[in-house]
Amino acid sequence: MKSALRKVWAYPNKKVVLQELKQIAKANPKKFVVDATTFFGFAKSFESHSIVGNKTFNELGLHRFRVEQASKFAQKRRQKLAKVLTSDEVQQFQKNGFILKENFLPEDEFVQLSKELLETPLETRETLQGDTVTRRMALDGETLKQLSATEKLLNNKKWQGLLNYVASSKVQPMYYVQVILSQVRKSRPDPQTSLHSDTFHSSVKAWLFLTDVAEDEGPFVYVPGSHIVTEKRLDWEYLQSIQMNEKSNALSRRGSLRINQNELEDLGYGQPQAFAVKKNTLVIADTYGFHARGPSVRPSMRIELWAYGRRSPFLPWVGLNVLSIPFVKQHLIPWYWKALDLLEKKYQRKNPWRKVGKLKATDEVVIKSK
Repeated sequence: MKSALRKVWAYPNKKVVLQELKQIAKANPKKFVVDATTFFGFAKSFESHSIVGNKTFNELGLHRFRVEQASKFAQKRRQKLAKVLTSDEVQQFQKNGFILKENFLPEDEFVQLSKELLETPLETRETLQGDTVTRRMALDGETLKQLSATEKLLNNKKWQGLLNYVASSKVQPMYYVQVILSQVRKSRPDPQTSLHSDTFHSSVKAWLFLTDVAEDEGPFVYVPGSHIVTEKRLDWEYLQSIQMNEKSNALSRRGSLRINQNELEDLGYGQPQAFAVKKNTLVIADTYGFHARGPSVRPSMRIELWAYGRRSPFLPWVGLNVLSIPFVKQHLIPWYWKALDLLEKKYQRKNPWRKVGKLKATDEVVIKSK
């Protein structure tokens, strides 16, 4: 601790930093308090966060530092979480940034799970981006009471261990049936087809595909090895942070950085891999790595059991997750959806996830225009 304090005290740009912090605090004291607190978590927006998006701080290397430190914390946490994985699973992840398992469930268990998730009407929301609708169907605690095969899987220690390892922390994912409906209208391309990193640190998404996925019908795409934080990657992150402005890509401004093919090659990463897979294939990926939704050449429907989990990247421990408290985890999705609705009602922050009632996964799309 004393050594760390000495480094801070000896920092050559200390006066510049303190002066900048004073100006931010003076401009909006309440926001400064909130931003100063969330800065030590997973805040990522260059656009709305007064510290994360501060050009002076990023020219001094703030964003680069956060990326590097988050990676170091993640590596240390994964060492503690690797014991429930096989050596092949660990090696596959370390090399690629994802774990792929074909025929993940025994056939009879997969048939039962598929029947539950494809035929049971569930509370559903949809969002429209470009020509594509993403449908998410809540798998909260109340819903799982009627889905015994699904509940069994989500409580399986091996399943949880795989997600935790890739996430680099004991996460409490939000679970949905997710349906990707491509080309539902004539419009610009789906923005999720651009290669991107979700945020500046490791987080996890998982897809247990309930249908076969063709290579030309919106498959998941990932750049193998792009989860690895190299010096070239850190330099690229630094450039992105100092070049960010109001004309930058909107999603990049919010902290989900986009990348083109030439930049990928400059960073030394390989070619994107499209996951054209059979149903009952599981893919678990660290979405700090560059990924996208592949384009679909025709109207198509992709259905999966989908999981998403993220925790503060600067925690030295792997557990102690308040979201894993039984009462809390059972209500995560309803509370999340209600929070988005409240933000729209009281603060005019449009909620992109619109209520469409109870649907089956294979039902026709509801939202076709904004």
